[in-house]
Amino acid sequence: MAVHDDCKLKFMELKAKRNFRFIIFKIDENVQQVIIDKLGQPNQSYEDFTLAFPANECRYAVFDFDFITDEHCQKSKIFFISWAPDASKVRSKMLYASSKDKFKRELDGIQVELQATDPSEMSFDIVKARAL
Repeated sequence: MAVHDDCKLKFMELKAKRNFRFIIFKIDENVQQVIIDKLGQPNQSYEDFTLAFPANECRYAVFDFDFITDEHCQKSKIFFISWAPDASKVRSKMLYASSKDKFKRELDGIQVELQATDPSEMSFDIVKARAL
């Protein structure tokens, strides 16, 4: 599975310049390539991010999660989320599952990985707990 250059460039911008809060990626099956589906602006919330996922299609995503530790330190972690809802096609789930590791390796700087099949599996509380 090829990865479009834009995916890596926008990820670098998210990581280094914080130009984006999140990036959602999809596999374009016609050209067998991972491309950008949606870009989240820096002022968008985690709720905006979760609402940007399609209910019945698989996606990959990265989210720049800001939080405050118990010691009152401002921190940020980059999450990689693999979204494979139960309602998506079996073929699509298999394609995303088999391409995930290769795609993730293209994005240097991911700190936490989550897999979700239901919105509750990537709730704010779960993400915060994984970040700490």
